[in-house]
Amino acid sequence: MAPSDPTGQAPFFIVQNTGSGRDNAQDVQATIRQVLDAAGRRHEFIAVDDGRQLTAAAQTAVERARQHDGIVVAAGGDGTLSAVAQVVLGTGLPFGILPQGTFNYFGRTYGIAQDAEIAARCLVAARPQPVQVGLVNGRIFLINASLGLYPQLLEDREAYKQRFGRSRAVALWSALVTLARAHRQLTVQLEHDDGQVRQLRTPTIVVGNNALQLEQIGIAEADELARGRLVAMGVRPVGALALYGLVLRGWLSRLGDAEHVFSFGFDRLTVHVGRGRRRIKVALDGEIQWLDTPLEFTVAPQSLRLLVPPDAQRVERA
Repeated sequence: MAPSDPTGQAPFFIVQNTGSGRDNAQDVQATIRQVLDAAGRRHEFIAVDDGRQLTAAAQTAVERARQHDGIVVAAGGDGTLSAVAQVVLGTGLPFGILPQGTFNYFGRTYGIAQDAEIAARCLVAARPQPVQVGLVNGRIFLINASLGLYPQLLEDREAYKQRFGRSRAVALWSALVTLARAHRQLTVQLEHDDGQVRQLRTPTIVVGNNALQLEQIGIAEADELARGRLVAMGVRPVGALALYGLVLRGWLSRLGDAEHVFSFGFDRLTVHVGRGRRRIKVALDGEIQWLDTPLEFTVAPQSLRLLVPPDAQRVERA
């Protein structure tokens, strides 16, 4: 049974992806243990070194949390947080995070620091808050889901990180290299919940569920999320030089002003992919998966009970 209002006695069951983040995983774990021990909070780590093990680890954490009236916590990058949240959603259990990713959009949105010590101290004092979750074909996403060029950017970025380390500079450089290559255009049909249908060609479609990310790249519809909706973005067919310009606009928070970019809010969106494609590569919070078509995007009917620190302990979102 999940605690309706976690107190200082509820134990933490922490799923840690030791292959995620820029810092040494053992050092991170030791820091978290030190903070929780000092606060008198019981805790148990369930560590994995392979992202494919996250679902099983999260299921173990959920079972342990149910048995001990506890809290499930995810420690890792946005992909790790999303994978654990997939298992926690719908259980009624509170969900805590200890962000260790490159961009940390999800944690920053709620004022949760990337620094392990600060995040652990905030976790001790945090209380649950309902948080919107996006769905595509039954799979959740906390930040965004994308198809086309954007998943390729993420795959190339991961390869560069393996060679040169995890940093925002490496992520930017890998994106510039990827955009220099020729890319296929997707032929898609978009069906809105209001019956509107549009057909178009585009190198990529991204569906966003994170106001901070949308605001930082300059998408005006970011406030649609506060109304319980999602935001779709795409690019009309352009060359590599124009794509470079769009990257620059995104860094300057002006992507939404570009004539080649379209964006809109929605409650439900169906994406049909042309040429009879039955499956397509989709990136969910940075993790690549193959999903059956058509793609059905909507907001999850349940909210995630995210542990959010008090206002006085929150870090700046920027």
